[in-house]
Amino acid sequence: MTPAPSLGVADIFRQYGPSYRQKHALPAHHRRVMHAIEICRTEALGGVVEFCDHCQYSHTRYRSCRDGHCPQCQGQARLKWLQQRNAELLPTPYFHVVFTLPEAAAAIAQQNHKTVYEILFRTASQTLLTIASDPQHLGVTPGFFCVLHTWGQQLQFHPHLHCLVSSGGLSSDKKRWISGRRDFFLPVRVLSHLFCRLFVEALEKAYAKDRLHFFGEFESLSDPKKFAAYIAALRRDWVVYARPPFGGPQYVVEYLGRYVYRVAISNRRLRSLEDGHVSFEYKDNPDGGKSKIMTLTAEEFIRRWLQHVVPPKFQRFAITVSWPTATVPATSNSVVNCWQHRLRRCFPVLLSVSSSIVRYKIR
Repeated sequence: MTPAPSLGVADIFRQYGPSYRQKHALPAHHRRVMHAIEICRTEALGGVVEFCDHCQYSHTRYRSCRDGHCPQCQGQARLKWLQQRNAELLPTPYFHVVFTLPEAAAAIAQQNHKTVYEILFRTASQTLLTIASDPQHLGVTPGFFCVLHTWGQQLQFHPHLHCLVSSGGLSSDKKRWISGRRDFFLPVRVLSHLFCRLFVEALEKAYAKDRLHFFGEFESLSDPKKFAAYIAALRRDWVVYARPPFGGPQYVVEYLGRYVYRVAISNRRLRSLEDGHVSFEYKDNPDGGKSKIMTLTAEEFIRRWLQHVVPPKFQRFAITVSWPTATVPATSNSVVNCWQHRLRRCFPVLLSVSSSIVRYKIR
């Protein structure tokens, strides 16, 4: 058994969190998350005393905070999530597709988390469904699920959406399964252009409805003319990544499961907390993925960590079902039958999607 880490995010919060909260005006949900992690598995939450009447050994097991951001919690929830997602996989190839926001769009997201995250889920889904259903490409309606990921190895703010997408899908009449290629999904340039257009248009609509707010160095964007100029410059440098998942779809499910019930960094990457500085391990991807050590002040570490706290009741995960199960016709096609059976049996939340309308649940 791997020994538990000697240093955790909770230790940093307990030692430096009070002064950080006193110095900075934090949103209420940031304060709640910090407090929950600080008291996790401590006597403040109570616990259970386990006692052996043979050797007189006793052990106190304190309760966990069960907050979705806590690196000590949600182990069972993550395991259940992995089991559900693996049970839903179809006997067909999958592709791993990643929608990444450019730096200028990420700056807007940093000050408008909920609104921009909703737009990201919606426009990524619309992009996949629109291009995949085009007869010039696949001409099918695929199924997929998405997981929001907002951080890089150095805890910088880097919002992007991971999607696991079936390479084929149902025909327009819902009677046939049409298989896609195993080595090619959809042209990424086409995906990038449509994703950019849909996202920018959604930002403009959100701005018109006064759903975007700016402060600090971006306060000038409250001026409609300056916002329009800023948005116009956004229409370039969008990146969509798509390729068959290395190790199969189960590997991607396992990879994404690390982010559904955890935020920014695991305790195992933390190395030391000395003289007000936090050192942690990270992979330097530009340098061939070499393992290196980064040292930040405790205040900067907490600031970076809090960037990735999601809004209250927001879920980082969405399942997209491309057709209602009630309309699936009886067919001998094994993949269609398998999909129909698994949708009815396994999906805890059904999310209905058409090529023009996306309805999804955030909880």
